[in-house]
Amino acid sequence: MSLKSRDRAVSVSLQHLHKDFADKVALEDVSLEIEPGTFLVLLGPSGSGKTTLLRCLAGIERPTSGVIAIGGEVVASARAFVPPERRGLAMVFQDYALWPHLTVRKNIAFSMTTSSLAKSQRNDRVDDLLARVGIAPLAERFPNQLSGGEQQRVALARALAADAGLILFDEPLSNLDADRRDQLRIEIATLTRATGATVVYITHDQSEAFALADRVGVLNKGRLIQIDTPEAIYRKPANAFVARFTGVAGEFPVTVVEACGPHHYEVALPFAPDERLEALALERFDPGDAMSLFVRAAGVSLMLAGNSRGVHGTIVDVAFNGRGYEHVVRVGDGATLSKIFAPTRFDRGCRVKVCFDASSCFVMDPTKGK
Repeated sequence: MSLKSRDRAVSVSLQHLHKDFADKVALEDVSLEIEPGTFLVLLGPSGSGKTTLLRCLAGIERPTSGVIAIGGEVVASARAFVPPERRGLAMVFQDYALWPHLTVRKNIAFSMTTSSLAKSQRNDRVDDLLARVGIAPLAERFPNQLSGGEQQRVALARALAADAGLILFDEPLSNLDADRRDQLRIEIATLTRATGATVVYITHDQSEAFALADRVGVLNKGRLIQIDTPEAIYRKPANAFVARFTGVAGEFPVTVVEACGPHHYEVALPFAPDERLEALALERFDPGDAMSLFVRAAGVSLMLAGNSRGVHGTIVDVAFNGRGYEHVVRVGDGATLSKIFAPTRFDRGCRVKVCFDASSCFVMDPTKGK
């Protein structure tokens, strides 16, 4: 049986969602629309509200106010609340949540208990999923006989077996080591997209978010700060918080010199007053404004110290990463840039010139988004 037995992807709508826990605001006026078949990743630090949002969507938590609709049906509002089992969704938990007294096969089959499929069809679907997630030889084992990665594969197969139009993932890779995390991330992406289901996936890992998502929503302190494609989030962060959380190699105080084109400004670094750098800005600044320069690692290149271009720097540390070398570079009076890639090695203590690509540098108010 094909994994994509029915294309049941659904839309999801959240309107002015608010959730309080006693005197703590967990979600504040969150609104978003998710198109059917979209893989949305919600990204944010601990306490940002992403888990609360997912639990409200699943029906585990009831919103304080606001409206949630799945597939056009209102499942949470001031007048309605549909329980989790009637929302037509499946969920993969961080701690796997497998039935300890059931075998792998029976754990996967459990989600099809109310299915209209014949028993032989259900058995075929379980066999197909066991093979697809790579655990067919483990079908008769119990959860306590499996590794963490194997248990998470069972949880993924169980969610896929439900043939739901919406699948929710609660940081499913956070308990796994790096090798297993990368492998399972690929399987989650390919298998869930093969079903055609809509996916909402939460994580605090920006590289995981960018690798998986069609769209990324960044949350902080209960508010949805920005939602867009991974490329747009990376290239046009909405504020300083988004820039920092999605990865910067360095952040430096700068003085705005002048505008040099639409959304571009020349800035001066305090430790290199004669060197003018060009950077992107998503808001208007005036000459003399004191702001910060946020630099993506991809926007920095290293050259030998004799080169006429760039800012003077000194290599503080270097690490081989398989493709080449990542460097930590000190520029100015103790400021550093980290994870600066070069195909060749610059030794510790080596003097270099640091060059900046304007498309990966942002002029921003450092206080916005805190």
